[in-house]
Amino acid sequence: MTSSLLTPRRRSRVGTTGGVAATGSTAPTRILDWRDPLVASLLDGIEVTAESETVRRIETLRQAHSRITAAVRPVYSVQDARPVSEVLRRGRGSCSQRLAVLEAVARAAGVATRVRGLLVDGTFWYPRFPRLRRIVPDRVLLAWPEFRLDDAPSASWLAVSELFGSLGELSDGGEAGFTNSGSETLFEALARTAIDWDGATLCPTAGAGCDLSAYVVADLGRFDSRDELFARHGQTLCPVARVLAEPVMGRHRAA
Repeated sequence: MTSSLLTPRRRSRVGTTGGVAATGSTAPTRILDWRDPLVASLLDGIEVTAESETVRRIETLRQAHSRITAAVRPVYSVQDARPVSEVLRRGRGSCSQRLAVLEAVARAAGVATRVRGLLVDGTFWYPRFPRLRRIVPDRVLLAWPEFRLDDAPSASWLAVSELFGSLGELSDGGEAGFTNSGSETLFEALARTAIDWDGATLCPTAGAGCDLSAYVVADLGRFDSRDELFARHGQTLCPVARVLAEPVMGRHRAA
């Protein structure tokens, strides 16, 4: 049983097509404050030589992902709108916050980003909170990043799910899918296995599958930034719940 008591009220989160034509941006935002020196430092020493701008951008983001994994300890923070510079100063962050850091680094490197808003069923997080299921939000708002591969008007977009290969390649890699338990979060898992919100793949190995589409309650469309997504749909928890939960959850290591 999930709970709707801790989620924002008066928010329409179903049946919307808002943001589907989002063009993305490299501009800094309140959350993606990439002009902070801590964000820029994640790009220090990353030098990618490639004939293709697409390949250069992908490899830069892969290396940045590895650095963020090492620099930001995974915790259960509930403040999705926290500026990435503050996340880096704390040295800890939720999966959502670390994805935001990757977006900010991308923008600092001149790669435009946007996000896809997904409402995910709270039962997806049951394995992490087996004794606290009654207070798990019934729906979790997920900002899933996408990166523009070049600057052409017709440029294609790369979902963070495919940063380390296509969904087909990742699902055929001999790895089990994401279980949402233990120390691995979505942020780490996307580097080794398919994270498929659309039902396009199945992991062929035993264990957890790659198709997570059954957990998607609603696709809210695409937005130029996560700031825009949260402004329109709110964060997962209401303000009071975030204030009460953050002092504990914001320090509790994902495990």
